[in-house]
Amino acid sequence: MNEVGGAGQYRERPSRFAGAVLWTRTVDGMDPVLPVLPDGCMDLIWRAGRLVVAGPDTRAHHPPASDGVRYVGVRFSPGTAPALLGVPAHEVRDQRVDLADLWPSSAVRSLVGQLEAADDTATALEEVVLRRAAVADQADPLVSRMTAALDAGWSVAAIAAGAGIGERTLHRRSLAAFGYGPKTLARVLRLQRALAAARRGVPLAETAALAGFADQAHLSRDVRALAGIPLTELLARS
Repeated sequence: MNEVGGAGQYRERPSRFAGAVLWTRTVDGMDPVLPVLPDGCMDLIWRAGRLVVAGPDTRAHHPPASDGVRYVGVRFSPGTAPALLGVPAHEVRDQRVDLADLWPSSAVRSLVGQLEAADDTATALEEVVLRRAAVADQADPLVSRMTAALDAGWSVAAIAAGAGIGERTLHRRSLAAFGYGPKTLARVLRLQRALAAARRGVPLAETAALAGFADQAHLSRDVRALAGIPLTELLARS
């Protein structure tokens, strides 16, 4: 889910930064504003002359819907943004933080000037990310393996054993990379699997089974807890 909920004029494409998505959104005041649901991702967003980092969410985020405002963002796949942005994910969890609070203000002012002067803000923001990636630390090598294993239903103990580390170490590395521990990440990934299936028209009982829920009631409870609204309402509005 992109950082600004609702339909409006929304476009996205794969970024040249591996695993990321480049998206743009112009808010239409007539659109329903959907909550931004936890997905394990972080975003770097350009809006009205500001660069903002959207941290990983543990609950639904309800963005403002100012008519006519244009957003441009890069959505990073789970666990890949902290090394690039130079901030542990848990430090920005459930927050929207100005990049100038994380990076030297002079560097951010320079980037803002470049984006304001660009003919294509989306491409210019992508270039910012690519230049940063060329000098930034590499992401924790455990990130992709942990995400895939949790998405496949592995237990935390099995992942830790497979990586040759203790569960406490796994939890600490998960906090830095994803913003929360592996059990919460597994819950978030399960929610996203379920929503993807339901939006394809898969019946809800089958969706619950495919995504790894005990039953449809379990799916409904988890959606309400993480999204703040019932599953049927969420699907109808989206």
